[in-house]
Amino acid sequence: MKKVVITQRVDQLNERNEIRDAIDQRMITFILDAGFIPVPIPNGLYKPLSESTDCKELNVWLDAIQPNAFVLSGGNDIGQCRERDLTESLILDYASQHNLPLLGICRGMQMMAKWAGAELRSVKGHISTKHPVTGKISGQVNSYHGFSIVTCPLGFVVLATSEDSEIEAIQHNYLPWEGWMWHPEREAPFAKRDIERLRNLFV
Repeated sequence: MKKVVITQRVDQLNERNEIRDAIDQRMITFILDAGFIPVPIPNGLYKPLSESTDCKELNVWLDAIQPNAFVLSGGNDIGQCRERDLTESLILDYASQHNLPLLGICRGMQMMAKWAGAELRSVKGHISTKHPVTGKISGQVNSYHGFSIVTCPLGFVVLATSEDSEIEAIQHNYLPWEGWMWHPEREAPFAKRDIERLRNLFV
């Protein structure tokens, strides 16, 4: 079975004086149901050192795991946790250099778009709701995001838009990459559309 490396959100527990990496167990189940082995990646492997960064441990980790694909998961706004931002930026570089499949979910799609040079803007009416999308991907999706990408990034095409014309899904022109603004793991049962697209993307 192929190994899928999944990035994790960062939660700060002030009452315990702890900073924790976390991933929804439903994401693990989603990846398993699609037929892959989920491998969460810790954010602490990429340590910011003053104005520079040291990614030696992260590169060693990736070389040891030998991932077949990546998922940039949701949670946290970009800029809230530098270690996570740096980790996901390096993963995008690594996946690009090795031509590896990658799915960006919600924040993950935003990271993908920013990596490619796109800008973000705040958006209303997209938090804790459901709405239809149309395009190459169509149907009802959930929505939990307060930011959207302004324009389709260079090298990508739009796969789906919302009724208010926000970009809801993108696909790279030649890399096996897609971004979805909805959370497939939060559907019960998982949408057949999402499982099939993930399998087609990662196989």
